[in-house]
Amino acid sequence: MLNHRRILLLCSAATLALGACGDFDLDMRNSGNGFSTAEAARQATASRPRPDDRGIISYPDYQVAVARAGDTVASVAQRVGMSESELARFNALTPETSLRAGEVVALPRNLDAQDTGSPSRSGEIEISSLADSAISRAEGTTPTRTPSAATQPADQQPLQHRVQRGETAFQIARLYNVAPRALADWNGLDPEMRVREGQVLLIPVADQPAPERRSEPQAAAQPSEDVAAPGTGSATPLPPSASAPLPEPAPPAREAEEAAEEARPPSPAMEQERTESAATRFVMPVEGRIIRAYSPSRNEHGIGIAASSGTAVRAAAAGRVAAITEDTNKVPVVVIQHENGLLSVYAQLENLTVSRGASVTQGQTIGRVRAGDPSFLHFEIRDGLNSVDPMRHLQ
Repeated sequence: MLNHRRILLLCSAATLALGACGDFDLDMRNSGNGFSTAEAARQATASRPRPDDRGIISYPDYQVAVARAGDTVASVAQRVGMSESELARFNALTPETSLRAGEVVALPRNLDAQDTGSPSRSGEIEISSLADSAISRAEGTTPTRTPSAATQPADQQPLQHRVQRGETAFQIARLYNVAPRALADWNGLDPEMRVREGQVLLIPVADQPAPERRSEPQAAAQPSEDVAAPGTGSATPLPPSASAPLPEPAPPAREAEEAAEEARPPSPAMEQERTESAATRFVMPVEGRIIRAYSPSRNEHGIGIAASSGTAVRAAAAGRVAAITEDTNKVPVVVIQHENGLLSVYAQLENLTVSRGASVTQGQTIGRVRAGDPSFLHFEIRDGLNSVDPMRHLQ
């Protein structure tokens, strides 16, 4: 399932990273004048939600388990009710690996999902959504199923990041503009904040500020300067003078608008003022029928373009590869930043031919459409963090 919060934070990180000059060291521990974590530290992050009795935290698109003191991968797998080898393999561990109290391990599938056989929003069928609750979690007994905790709100679902070879916690914190300490707290990292290749990390979400309480207008009237003194009568108002002319009536609203329009200076011709980069147009990354329309109200922040698996995916416009990441299923997501400040996002592709930081030309092949049922390319255009309708920019 395509995670739009992942794309949102990835675009945010891409915008911040490319705002600086070309080459830089992502690890700021040894950088005296490089990136400062002060801004990230000022951005308050919410606390990690409390797990249920099994140690599971449930989100709309995935679940994670929180280890307890003395846990191993095998004991966590037994407690949540799944194969220890499956859990170990998904987290790049072995069943015998000891875990720290509070350490997070990602679950390869939703243990509480029901198999409906319907396709997900990303067009992929959730094949492995059947819950396996038949495994006993007690010695010689099969206990009743522990009720799962309520799923966390969709707007509080963290982005997941699978650690790549050579990455550090500091680099990852910088990529998503979060405080390293918050990243460590959310994932139960050790004091040295060590991470391993293949580890799945939760990216802390921003704390939701309390809504501002609007002050009610004061109903008490201020005393007038003409209030009569106590014990005296009020002055009788004078009648209007018959000799003084009445004031001119206020002009109708329509006439006032016409007068204001005549006084307004002519607007400049925006077509003449538009720069070459602002007029940049995008080309279709693949040719095909639109099978999923742009609809933010339905959480569709891009379009789905039907294409056969293996079809070449082209860069919609010239730019620079700002970021490449993988979801928990190791499906890559590519973000390209363009000169006009827009970002294009490509998902449901494979066999990438570009790397992060590479310059691309319009129409250059960046990968191939991934096989699926149906196979399609998910394509977005974002203006900073806000998604826009791609059809407004495509030629």
